Order: sequence, then C-alpha cells, then structure tokens
Amino acid sequence: MPKLSLPSEYGHVTFDKPGTADLMYMTRSPMPILAPGQVLIKVHAAGVNGPDVAQRRGIYPPPQEASPILGLEVAGEICVVAKGVEQWEPGDMVCALVPGGGYGEYAVAYARHCLPVPCGWSFQQAAAIPETFFTVWGNLFMRAGLKAGETVLINGASGGIGSAAIVLAKAFGARVIVTSGSDEKCAYCRNLGADLAINYQDEDFVEPVMEYTQNQGVEVVFDVAGGDFINLNLKVLAMDGRMVSVAMQRGAKAQVDIFRIMAKRISWAGSTLRPQSVTAKADIAEELLEYVWPMLQESIKGGSNKLISNLIPNIYAEFPLDECVCAHELMESGAHRGKIVLALT
Repeated sequence: MPKLSLPSEYGHVTFDKPGTADLMYMTRSPMPILAPGQVLIKVHAAGVNGPDVAQRRGIYPPPQEASPILGLEVAGEICVVAKGVEQWEPGDMVCALVPGGGYGEYAVAYARHCLPVPCGWSFQQAAAIPETFFTVWGNLFMRAGLKAGETVLINGASGGIGSAAIVLAKAFGARVIVTSGSDEKCAYCRNLGADLAINYQDEDFVEPVMEYTQNQGVEVVFDVAGGDFINLNLKVLAMDGRMVSVAMQRGAKAQVDIFRIMAKRISWAGSTLRPQSVTAKADIAEELLEYVWPMLQESIKGGSNKLISNLIPNIYAEFPLDECVCAHELMESGAHRGKIVLALT
C-alpha cells in the first residue's frame, strides 16, 4: 500500500475556557506525535458523550498527559503505526477508544484500544460504540459479573450508555428492567429489548420492580443516576446483589442506608473509564473482541434475531464536526434517545 500523504496541520474543536457549548470553535494545530504502541487515525466519525460535556463545563478535567481536545471515541482509517504495533497497518478501518482528541480530523489511539469496524457498519455506527461498550462491558460484565438468567435494573436507560447496557444484557441472556423519564423513552427501551420499562416521573420504581421479581429483587443494578436513586436501588437489590455506578445524572451525593448494604451483603462498585490504565482498557478491548465482536459481525444480517440486530447502535442525531455546538446542546437537553455523533465524511 502506498504511503499516505499527511498534512502538517489538522483541524479540531477547542475552547478557551470552561462554560457553555457556544464557547467551542474550530482551530488548527500541528499534527500529533505518536508514542510507541500508538496509531494515528484519520477520523471519519466521532461519538459525543456525557464526559465531553462535563469536560467542556470544567467539571471533568482530562487525566495528566491526555489530549485536552474533546472526544473519547472515533472511527476511521489508520494512517500511521508507531514502533511496537504489529496488529494493525495503514489502511485498516477501526473504531477506537481514545484518551482525548476525538473531535478532530486526526486522532491518536493506543493500538490495543482499537477494534475492527464490524462488517457492513458505517463509520458513524462504529464511532458510537467504543466509549459505551467499553463502559458497559467493563462494569456490567467484568465488574458486576452479570450472568444469563439474572435480572438487571438499568437507570436512565435511554441514552447512549443505557441503550448499550440494554442490548448487551439481553444479548447475553439477562432479564432487563429499566427506568426512564418519559413514556416515549420507555417505549424506546422496550423496543431495544427491555422486559419492563418504568417511567420514574409517574411512579416510584421500587414497587413495580419488586412485583416483577416476585419480591426477590434484582441481582444487579447498573446506575447512571446517582443522587436520590441510590437508596431506591438498594431497596430493590436482592440478597448478595451487586451495584455499579458509572455516572451521576441526579447528583454526586446521597445519604446511604449502610445497614441495608450490610443486611443484604450488597457489593457496590463504581468507575470512570478515561483515567484507567492503558492495560486495563486493553483488557476490556480483548474481552469485547472475544465475546461481543462475533455478534457485531453478524448484526447486519441478524434478520429475525432482534437481540443481535439491536446491537447496531441507534444514531439519534448526526452533525458535521463544525456543528459540535448543536451536538452538545442536544446532549445537554436530554431529549435524545441513543447516540449523537459527529461526521467528518
């Protein structure tokens, strides 16, 4: 394959101070320099996620040595491979978890955090999965150990993370209960495979969850809400139940019933993805490649198997890179169902 010609500069999104979405704008910078084990990707699409909004607001700073440019997931074509990279070569089409820099024409990723674009998928679809699938697999399956036949409660389930949690849990044989903030969003979750969807604006979710589980409770809670939902989650967890917290849409603080945790022998963990080590993220990528990617490769021809075809992410809205302000405003409105992506092609 002929060597690709690269520009000396590339365009990307930036902002000068934390604040509102309209502070973002396009600029140009010298091309990034690769470290051993990294690849340079010509970005065709980038996912928009809650941490991007939090970073722009100034409440979720990037880890030391990470790119300050927004964007944690991309899909595109590998242009350059650095020393020590053997599994990829220029011209390979990949989606990747990146430590920052996704909102640009080019982005740097660790080779071990790249995965092949599934057969038949668009770049926009592929860009919608790294941040969400890494988060869900690393927490719901690796940390909480969700198993086939168990029941999981997913709070705030209509966004990108929640949608991914629904389809992955169903694909691997779990029963899924979700909470969401409108009847429309509940219908969306049921269409993804949720067995029970509860509009938390209309009713306390504890009673319907306990009724559905015949007063046994759920084995796992996957929580993106935090705040006042924490004690409600503890009420619906079964004995020896497990809860993982991955976001705090309803607040970072809660008064917790410690005795309930002790009495039920509840295990409660939490994590954020971006600060984790290169090795930890690579471990998640390896499991995704082994257990999830075979399903994704079959998803386009899933036919009547809705559990497989549902793994294709729902792209709620797509914006050009230079309209990232609109993308963030939509994300902050909470009106979306599924993923928001930025397209460069």
